[in-house]
Parts: sequence; structure tokens; C-alpha cells
Amino acid sequence: MHRPLDGVTVVALEQAVAAPFATRQLADLGARVIKVERPGVGDFARAYDQTVHGQSSYFVWLNRGKESIELDIKKPDDRSVLRAMVDRADVFVQNLVPGAVERLGLDADTLRATRPELIHCSVSGYGPHGPYRSKKAYDLLVQCETGLVMSTGTPEVPAKAGISIADIATGMYAYTGILTALYDRERTSAGASLHVSMIDALGEWMSQPAYFSVYGNGAPRRSGARHPSISPYGPYRTSDGEVFLGVQNEREWDALCRKVLCRPDLADDSRFRTNTDRVANTDELTSILQDAFARLAADQVIEMLDRAGIANARLRTPEQFTRHPQLDARNRWRQVETPTGVMRALLPPVEATGQEPAMGPVPALGQHNDTIKAEFAAWKELPA
Repeated sequence: MHRPLDGVTVVALEQAVAAPFATRQLADLGARVIKVERPGVGDFARAYDQTVHGQSSYFVWLNRGKESIELDIKKPDDRSVLRAMVDRADVFVQNLVPGAVERLGLDADTLRATRPELIHCSVSGYGPHGPYRSKKAYDLLVQCETGLVMSTGTPEVPAKAGISIADIATGMYAYTGILTALYDRERTSAGASLHVSMIDALGEWMSQPAYFSVYGNGAPRRSGARHPSISPYGPYRTSDGEVFLGVQNEREWDALCRKVLCRPDLADDSRFRTNTDRVANTDELTSILQDAFARLAADQVIEMLDRAGIANARLRTPEQFTRHPQLDARNRWRQVETPTGVMRALLPPVEATGQEPAMGPVPALGQHNDTIKAEFAAWKELPA
């Protein structure tokens, strides 16, 4: 089956989450991704947990479809193998500590001086310049630096996001940046030097609360599972649990009042006439909604909301998400091989008619050492 990135070779000197997330997307599109790992231990994400057939849930999520080679890039012989690989690659991705690639001669200026067609992508915490350049950056720490933790949680206690959101944001911008560079190279024959930092990536996602804080009357409220600046939008109690609902405009507010609550008077109530009014009086509005739902089961409320065209959702655990009826109905799961057993994996989000993502096996550490070294031994080795 033809895939969009068939014939593209990516060499990835990567670890943890952000860079591997980017290169896994490329592998799913058909690119050959060669993952360079530390001898004996590999990518440290391999040891984050042992929950998927004894392997890390992070690693199996981020590294399907890749080849693994162990190289000690501080040793001249192994560095020569790496340089031979890079000399045949279309894309080089790295997220080593700041300054490491320059010391190793693997920076964009050095590599693209002889191969201007190479797409070189560096991923860092805080960017290539400035006072934070050499500061270590992990996901939670970048959530702190960008204001996300102070925007999340309850009024009493700030909280981190429940997923590696800074890493994922960074990986997605690296992925789209690489795709853009590949597209541009088809027209110009020129590669690109890309740099994606976690603070910039998550900072982009934090722009709305930042604007709200700078140009408004203070920081957004921390409102738990409720939306800080739209109401009603969040969880509301029923007789047997909670239902989440969201009203985005006045038409929906009118429909909620008339068709669900059977309270047309509320539509023109001065306390709730606009979204700004509803946010200011959200506690009163919450009481009205929960009183109306108190004798109804969650299923009944959801049915009423659906009939009225009001967006709603059930609160599910991550495990329950894996049994979501909508995913099953759309055949969104595939079997992926790992070194210790088969796992179910969700298809990538973009559906392309007539194309099936590669979703290759998760590699064991050093699984492709011999074949890769034999393949690139035929190419001229460059001095360390």
C-alpha cells in the first residue's frame, strides 16, 4: 500500500516524549524511522513503567514502527555509523541536552553545510538562546513556566494537566514543521533548520488565558471541571451521577431553558441573559440545573439534551475510553506487535480514504543493530 512518506528516511537521536511523538507520526505515514538509543539502557522512557506486557506504556505508545540501533555517540566508531546514517537521511531529529549536538558536530550548521537538502529538527525545553537555554525542562516544569498549572485545578489548589501536554504540543509542532519542510523541499530542493521548544509550543496553547489575563481584569478562574469563562459548561448532578453539558451561544441557552428545563422565563432572566451574566451568576445557575435534574437519571438527561441539540458528554475513565462505542463502531483499533506481546492501538486521528497507517511493531532495544550497521558500512565513513 502506498503511504505519503514512503521513501523518506528519518534518523532520530531522541528520548522521552516530545521528539519520539513527532517521529512516530512520521513512521505511521510510511517514513523509515531509525531510532538511535544508548547501549544497554536505551531511551529512558523504556523504564517509565512496566504496564504493557512488562513494557513502558509511554514507550509502546511513542515508538511503534521504528527501527532501534544502539550507538554510543561519544565513541568515534559509533559516531561514524551515525554520520553515515545521517548522510543518507532526509530528516534528522534530536532532543539531546543543549549544546550536545554542537560538541558532537551534529548541529544543523555543520550537517547542512555539506547536505543543504537535509531537514534538521532540534527539540528543546526553552529554545537555542536566552537565560533558560541550558535549563533542564520536563513536562510538568514547562506547564509551570507557561502558566498552565496556575490555570488548572480548583480555586484552592492548582493542578497539572493529566497528560504530558507540553511534550505532546512540542511533538506535534515538530511533526508539522517537518512535514512543511518536506513539502517545501519538493518545490525548492532546499532542506531546513528547524527548532521547536516546549515553552513556545505550550505557550501558543496558553495564549487565550494569557490574553484574558493581560487585557482583562485578572487571571482566569480555576474552576475544576467547569469552564472558567463559559456557563453553563461542565458537570451537573443527576439522580445517579453527573452529566457534562455545554452551552456555547444564546440559541443553545434558549433551547436549554425551553426544551430541557421547561423554564422559558430563564431565557430572559437578567441574571442569565448573556454568557457574561451567566458566568457572574454561575453558582445560582448550577443550583437551578441540578434541582431540575435531581429526579432524573443521567441517561434521561442525556436523551433530553440530545433532543434539544445541547452538547453533552459522559464522564469516562481512560480504561472506559478504550471501550467507547463510537470507536468500536468506526473500527478505530488495530493490533500492534511488541517484543513481549500484541497490544491494541488507536489509529492516528487523520483518516485518509484508501490509506492505512503503517503502525509497525514496537522495537526491542538494539533489535536492528546488525542490519543497520551492515547496510551503512557500505557508505563512506566520515571522520569523527
